[in-house]
Amino acid sequence: MKLYGLPGACSLADHITLQWTGKPFEYEAVARDGLKKAPYTDINPLGAVPALTDGDIVLTQNVAILEYIAEKYPEANLHGGVTAHARAEARRWLAMLNSDVHKTFSILFGAGRMVNGETAQNELRNTASDRLKEMFAIINKRLEGREWLGEARSVADAYLYVILRWAGAFKMDLSAFPNVQAHFARIASGDFIVNS
Repeated sequence: MKLYGLPGACSLADHITLQWTGKPFEYEAVARDGLKKAPYTDINPLGAVPALTDGDIVLTQNVAILEYIAEKYPEANLHGGVTAHARAEARRWLAMLNSDVHKTFSILFGAGRMVNGETAQNELRNTASDRLKEMFAIINKRLEGREWLGEARSVADAYLYVILRWAGAFKMDLSAFPNVQAHFARIASGDFIVNS
């Protein structure tokens, strides 16, 4: 199994999840200037990370890869619990992180591609930051009295960790969200590489 990633990108969630399985895998860092050209576009024509190969299987899209890892290694218990409800809850948070939180961060990363002019870009970034804080408040409430987004650790927790790294990179004030901060610290204290 081989994971293709970009340091600091959402592919770090897959890297963490693979490390949580305890199973061997290869990791290849793709240079930013190599994303949109061969040979990487032969693996992912969209020119984005992550991508995962496992024998003849080639997967792209973060959620699909995270779910595949959890399904392939059920003994790692990365579904968020054993009941159907617990697993659905973990998937719900994974979906929110991917579809809502990550999408909103993409505005901060790429405001210059969305609107012209510094004033408009700053307004867009401010609106996105406000929306992110609203979502972090929801996540903070979910984490009240619990260690993980689900009943147990799941792939969603790895994704949240990566997103919280982005918040740190943008110097977002998360002091109003102590449960979110505790979640970040819990994963950061793990014995895996976090700089990939």
